[in-house]
Amino acid sequence: MKLKLPRILLLACSIALLGATITSCKKKQSDADIKAAVETALKAEPMSTVTMVDVKDGVVTISGECKDDMCKASCEKTAAAVKGVKSVVNNLTVAAPPPPPTIAADDPLTSAVNDALKAFPGVSATVKDGIISVTGKIAKADRQKLMMALQALNPKKVDVTGLSNN
Repeated sequence: MKLKLPRILLLACSIALLGATITSCKKKQSDADIKAAVETALKAEPMSTVTMVDVKDGVVTISGECKDDMCKASCEKTAAAVKGVKSVVNNLTVAAPPPPPTIAADDPLTSAVNDALKAFPGVSATVKDGIISVTGKIAKADRQKLMMALQALNPKKVDVTGLSNN
């Protein structure tokens, strides 16, 4: 019985070593194959805007611009799911939101409002924090012209609650 235990142990170690050798002899996917597979997968992804894929030793680097963080995460997940990818380096950037509309500062806006009001006697206005507050009396036909002139100055808001018709 004492002789059987070492033989069984030797046989088990031999089988484990043989299994490890066979597993490590599998054909490794080339970086070019992985790159092609990742590019194909990302093109099929509707949110993807990846412009560049690079692969080195199974590590995929994706770069480009995405519209939001959800797109960025989705592209990384898609690339990681490709067979042969060890890890993903996500160098995608999220596009900056468009700048807000320009709003004129109060001093230049005040002078522009005063210039616009010269054509409308009986009407006055004040400017505070980009909001034009109009008061006075105006002919109904001139009201639209006044509003168009004031809106063209790009204020935050035009308040005409103090404006009445003649």
